[in-house]
Amino acid sequence: MRLAFSESEYRERLTRARAALRGAGFDGYIAVAPEHLYYLSGFDSHTYWTDQACVFTVGDDAPTLVIRDTEEGGAAETAWTRDVRSYHFPRDDSLAFIASVVRDKGLSGKRIAADLRTFALPMARGRQLLDKLGFVTVEDGTAVIAALRVVKSAAEIAYVRQAARYANAGMEAVFRAARPGRTEIDVAAEIEYAVRSGGSDSSAMPTWMSSGDRTAYSHLTPTERVLQPGDLLSCAFAGVARRYHCSMYRTVALGEPSRRVREVYEAAREAVETGAREARPGVRATVLEEAAVEPLRRQGLDKYFAQRFGYGVSAGYPPSWMEPLDIVRGSEQRLATGMVFCLHCVLKIPEERFGVLVGGDYILREDGVEFLDASGLGLRILG
Repeated sequence: MRLAFSESEYRERLTRARAALRGAGFDGYIAVAPEHLYYLSGFDSHTYWTDQACVFTVGDDAPTLVIRDTEEGGAAETAWTRDVRSYHFPRDDSLAFIASVVRDKGLSGKRIAADLRTFALPMARGRQLLDKLGFVTVEDGTAVIAALRVVKSAAEIAYVRQAARYANAGMEAVFRAARPGRTEIDVAAEIEYAVRSGGSDSSAMPTWMSSGDRTAYSHLTPTERVLQPGDLLSCAFAGVARRYHCSMYRTVALGEPSRRVREVYEAAREAVETGAREARPGVRATVLEEAAVEPLRRQGLDKYFAQRFGYGVSAGYPPSWMEPLDIVRGSEQRLATGMVFCLHCVLKIPEERFGVLVGGDYILREDGVEFLDASGLGLRILG
């Protein structure tokens, strides 16, 4: 077996999940989201385009993992739960099979939670599953389990730090590879080689990259554009250890930048560092973004601050490494020791044909935050 955590840690998670579900008035749970399957059962697979689930009650039953029969080897390698039941595609009705497990657990007529807000359960398939579960009341319980994941155990933090080592290798590759004459794809290849050759798992999101005028827009992927002297290059990527991500975000300059670029970059850096100083256990998440926007407002840049300031980062599967910790103005969520989150400032100025991206991931400790990017946040000017 290749368990990511000790069996005792999985059992402790299951105990907390049952208590949270009971507190929300549920009698049982159907985990569908791959990150929830991984968190509760250990099952680590990228086969979530097929029907799979982990089903348990709020009592003391063993959790049941339902998978396609071709995934039995993966379950034997990664899952701690012994009750694994498989179906054969396309012969078996997989959703009816999941429903039969729910019935076997004595949940008929009960109120159960399911992951109804997951990319792994398309609307049409979700409706079909609900039809098969007509003998129970099903409500969305995604947030109940997601809330348990935002505070990390010591073992989870160890994986985050391991992921940070891989991500830092990727950032060093940016500094070496980003040069005029190379393409965005060339630089992305160097990042990904450095991260993966260091030992990283596959990432839940692709490497994002833009250069020149393209830096004025967000979430672009690398192209064959050739880097030019004086360009800005922005990138975002992650290192991954046992599905736990550490993401990094940076704009670098290929040659001496203009005074305006320096001003905008420094404002973004100050915003991130100002917000990070507010991060401590018990603080409402809204406080961080409220503080971060002040340096931008002083320079008239707040109107370009269109994306959220921060969000939780955790074990993840495509299409996202994000988890439901929203560090935005108005958020009533409170920070706690053991949380891992990204703080970043993204300033996009299309009329001036450039933008900057500054930020990275933090671990919240009792005494403040630990920044995971070893290179810091200063503007790198590459020759």
